[in-house]
Amino acid sequence: MGKKILIIDDDPNIVTYLEDIFQDAGYATCKAADGADALAVVKAEKPDLITLDLEMPKEWGPRFYRELSQDEECSNIPVIVISGLSGNKYAIQKAVASFTKPFDREDLLKVIKETIG
Repeated sequence: MGKKILIIDDDPNIVTYLEDIFQDAGYATCKAADGADALAVVKAEKPDLITLDLEMPKEWGPRFYRELSQDEECSNIPVIVISGLSGNKYAIQKAVASFTKPFDREDLLKVIKETIG
């Protein structure tokens, strides 16, 4: 497996779908079901890219992103927002890209390839 993508989403169907897309494209995957658990997963797994849902129980995406960006070890990991919220591109302005569910898998893979190869 090549580069690793961390999927942060509380919907198991979305997580499975993203895992299938990424693994079929040659990427390794890891996952976190919530922003509250995600920082520990980032430190343990050291992903090359993160896909981030915004609306999750416990801790929502923007709060996780703020913690991530304040951590020197993790702050340079690119993030792609994948959310059902409209206007999601404004939630995390430094995100590489923002996709609204449902999204086009080819568009997502194109952005990932441009970002991490």
